[in-house]
Amino acid sequence: MSRMSNSWAMLKASATVLRLDTELLIFPLLSTLSVILITVLLAAPMVFFGGVEALEALDDPGYLVYSGGFVYYLILYTVIFFFNTGLVGATLIRLDGGDPTVADGMNIAIKKLPAILGYATIAATVGMVLRAIEERVGVLGRIVVGLIGMSWTLTTYLTVPVLVSKDVGAIEAVKESASIFKRTWGEQVVGNAGIGLASFMMFAVMTGVGVPLVILVSSINEAFAIPMGITLGVGYFFLALLSAALKGIYSAALYRFATTGDAGEQFNAAMMEQAFRPK
Repeated sequence: MSRMSNSWAMLKASATVLRLDTELLIFPLLSTLSVILITVLLAAPMVFFGGVEALEALDDPGYLVYSGGFVYYLILYTVIFFFNTGLVGATLIRLDGGDPTVADGMNIAIKKLPAILGYATIAATVGMVLRAIEERVGVLGRIVVGLIGMSWTLTTYLTVPVLVSKDVGAIEAVKESASIFKRTWGEQVVGNAGIGLASFMMFAVMTGVGVPLVILVSSINEAFAIPMGITLGVGYFFLALLSAALKGIYSAALYRFATTGDAGEQFNAAMMEQAFRPK
């Protein structure tokens, strides 16, 4: 309970950083829009050429499916890591006492693009291997694969902050993230759970209020159903961006304190020392 309470305090500190630099929301916004655009562009040719039915007509579609899946993962991860690098880079400027801009974050991401591509390649490979195994095992095996995937996500959680802060390649960044994870795993897991719980609660409140309101207004006048529904959807979209931004800020602060002993003035020393007390 003490660790959870402290993680909520760190979540509030992350929100303070976001209030100082609301433009940080631009990074998850661009990431989300890019992912949607890429998915549509890659899916369109498949639909044009017959989609799933065309694949089933091939003698051995497996190679095409996995190679296509790898390319999709590679592009997707590159885009996501690119904008996350910009977010973390801008956050670290704020934690260092600066006043970052979106351009600052984008410049950092551009400079780190080779390492980002390397990390995306590793992540895409791991993702495809886990997916291939999952398709060939039973329910118990899928649970094991899910746990392996969760472990990979946790151990690589600080890879982007490492890439931003150091002139290292993707493999070295993953290794250092795993090393830091051994010291910060409790706060990392609980802190992300705190952000996830806060996001879930906001989604739940919005659903509990918004959906009945849409139904009520629609029953009075159907003309308002579509604009009300769009407004609710925009609200969900904004909350998703908020959650992504807070996670990026949190990872930057976590890494900064784990490596320097100081997370910036927004995160007080007592809070961080409790978070990283020796086990």
